[in-house]
Amino acid sequence: MSADAPTRVALFGGSFDPPHVGHVLAASWVLATTDVHALWLLPTYDHPFDKDLTAFEHRRRMCELAFAPLRGVTVNDVESRMKGESYTVLTLERLSSEHPGVAWKLMIGTDLVEQIPRWHQGHRIEELAELLVVGRGGHEPSESEIAMPAVSSTDVRQRLRAGLGVASRVPRSVLAYIEEHGLYRG
Repeated sequence: MSADAPTRVALFGGSFDPPHVGHVLAASWVLATTDVHALWLLPTYDHPFDKDLTAFEHRRRMCELAFAPLRGVTVNDVESRMKGESYTVLTLERLSSEHPGVAWKLMIGTDLVEQIPRWHQGHRIEELAELLVVGRGGHEPSESEIAMPAVSSTDVRQRLRAGLGVASRVPRSVLAYIEEHGLYRG
């Protein structure tokens, strides 16, 4: 890499409520198959669609635990520092101003690509970051995407509230944290 080449960082945003094995697999795939130098996780601070979220600090800590085995992954708290609703375009603008010269690549699931034009200033997102499209369970991936297991944070929360096991759906460290803090119980 030349000294003039920009640093390339993949951004992986989401509620991560809780982070699950599909998230970890998607991050692993991006790190292994793309030309990024690092991957930053961006837990949502305040969901713009009034989604009820577990406290940010719990979700941030579960992300640190879930992704600890992956070298090159950092949990970034930019959205908590911005406060207010988490809009992708505003987060990209903030990161660009804090880290000039970084080439951003935004990880996004196949299920969300068609929604981008309806997002807050969605037309600007591809001006600020290249899209890295990751397949999601239940959505047919293209040749350049990886198919992910059909697991979701919603499913994990529902199973926990129903007293069902989730050991195959979340990293062991996240399950231990959930149990220690009594999260997602009825």
